[in-house]
Amino acid sequence: MNKLFLILLFLSTPAWADLHVLFMGDSLSEGYGVTREHSFPSVIEKKLDEGAVPFKVKVTNGSVSGSTSANAPSRLKWFLKSKPDILVLALGANDGLRGIDVKSSSDNLAKTIATAKENNIRVVLTGMLIPPNYGADYRDKFSKMYLTLKNKYQLDFIPFLLEGVAGDKNLNQADGIHPNDKGHRVMADNVLKVLKPIMIEEFKQRQKAKR
Repeated sequence: MNKLFLILLFLSTPAWADLHVLFMGDSLSEGYGVTREHSFPSVIEKKLDEGAVPFKVKVTNGSVSGSTSANAPSRLKWFLKSKPDILVLALGANDGLRGIDVKSSSDNLAKTIATAKENNIRVVLTGMLIPPNYGADYRDKFSKMYLTLKNKYQLDFIPFLLEGVAGDKNLNQADGIHPNDKGHRVMADNVLKVLKPIMIEEFKQRQKAKR
């Protein structure tokens, strides 16, 4: 938890922020293989700082490389101290690559989503796909897990986090798995397209509630 403590200590919502967005993911979100400022959450933060929305947004990248869904519920409880308004939940890729039982992954994500909703945090769920060599049955169950959670909890949804990036050698590092700087910029654009109207809606609702 030392790493999470440092993230929380330095990235808790400051007084100037109108909205706090928390990204909670794995190496794809943390920015494995690139400098942290080039990770897609940081690229989004820069765009927001430059005026992508007409209010101040604090972005916390609470992603940790190697993470699975197993520690997601406890990680979110830890971040509740920083009072996030929106959670971008980008976990599950490592579950799939390790062949973890889909029901177990689904239960972990469901607990995380439930905790977020109990604390008035809006959830944006990002989906993931796994390679064909894991077998059609497991691959199908894995991809449908996200859609099932999206429908059950009525979540904002990004079907595939690596849309337009996966499989493109120009957008990935040598391992063919982790995006490079260019890949993260594409991810940032894709995620911000979905996130921007959500942030505007949440800002308006929360400002109205303060009156």
